[in-house]
Amino acid sequence: MRLVAVSAGLSTPSSTRLLADRLTEAVRGELAPQGLEAETEVIELRGLAVAVANHLVTGFPPQPLAAAIDAVAGADGLIAVTPVFTASYSGLFKSFFDLIDPDALADKPVLIAATGGTARHSLVLEHALRPLFSYLRAAVVPTAVYAASEDWGSGGDAFTEGLPARVRRAGGELAALMAARPPRAAPEDDVTALERQLSDLRFD
Repeated sequence: MRLVAVSAGLSTPSSTRLLADRLTEAVRGELAPQGLEAETEVIELRGLAVAVANHLVTGFPPQPLAAAIDAVAGADGLIAVTPVFTASYSGLFKSFFDLIDPDALADKPVLIAATGGTARHSLVLEHALRPLFSYLRAAVVPTAVYAASEDWGSGGDAFTEGLPARVRRAGGELAALMAARPPRAAPEDDVTALERQLSDLRFD
């Protein structure tokens, strides 16, 4: 089982990457009691920015970008985290997902998340990110996670749910969808199935 997180953070250190890491660990922690282990990978778009721009112009991705695209397409579960720029996802985040085959995310379990300076930008999750992945026909989990600057180190109170609780809940939802997916056939199984189909054909 493969879990891939995409982080579009631009700074170092990055709160966007930190949120991606926490969500990844939450999903792994929810899968473990079910006897499921997820191989995880975090893709940092910061290092692929030039490659993404060149691919948009030329149509030919260099190997590191091609590997990132393949990782997203082949994942059993996806975590997508972006910083908020001008009340929406970042241009780098959108450009990367523009390069993904339109059918690659169909029915794929996806957890969406974002980071920003203030809580007033949290609606980006429902007004920008969820419509994007719904358009790509992904299975987006109900709980989306937004982390403002004041959320880090906050456990919440009687009236609000803190960031750690939201991370755990979203991680549990993604883990549940991943666990419910039928196992993917191994490449050799695909070949065997194809051979069976060909053997059933009759050529008159």
